[in-house]
Amino acid sequence: MKTKSELLKENKHDFNSLVSVMAALRSEGGCPWDIEQTHSSVRKCLIEETYEVIEAIDKHDPALLREELGDLMFQVVFHARIEDEEGRFNIDDVVHDITHKMITRHPHVFAETVVSDSDEVIVNWDNIKREEKSLDSPVDILKRVPPYMPALLRAEKVQGKALKKFNYGIATPDKAICTIENAVKNGLDRDSIGDLLMGLTAYAEMQELDLEEILTNRINAFIEGVENKS
Repeated sequence: MKTKSELLKENKHDFNSLVSVMAALRSEGGCPWDIEQTHSSVRKCLIEETYEVIEAIDKHDPALLREELGDLMFQVVFHARIEDEEGRFNIDDVVHDITHKMITRHPHVFAETVVSDSDEVIVNWDNIKREEKSLDSPVDILKRVPPYMPALLRAEKVQGKALKKFNYGIATPDKAICTIENAVKNGLDRDSIGDLLMGLTAYAEMQELDLEEILTNRINAFIEGVENKS
């Protein structure tokens, strides 16, 4: 761990410098605000920084992306530091685990497995993940989709896995369209609105359309329309 004086003298900071800054902020004599924080209290910061990275990517702005990736990395170091203080794990353990995972999940790079294309890479990845996580049933796999994801993204993930892995649910474009039509006919109460959204996500998944991107573009177009009229 680097001392405060060593950090001040550095001309070029590295990852260890960031870890040392986080330790200094949380230590005795550090920043009162940082010391008070818990996983729960900075949870929203992690979400916000993630979306700011996405915004930088969509803007094709390398300088902004560089900054936002740093903010997101700081959140990872923050959470790891809280665990380090409790003696459960530290940032080195996090780095070890993700490195080991990437080596294990890419046997076509680090072992003798042969793949023909990216589709086969995904199949191997999913098979290895299933073995690691002991995911024995379709329900186990679907439950692994994070429940706190935005509902639209979660619906796409769940429908995609149900369709590609089990051929289950709204498994054809015609069935998706029928689900959408039935939802509209039922008068669009709470349940039928849910069916409508599930039908749309299923149809988009089968057509390899990014529904999140499509809806984002329409929202932006709507805002521009309001702006032009004002």
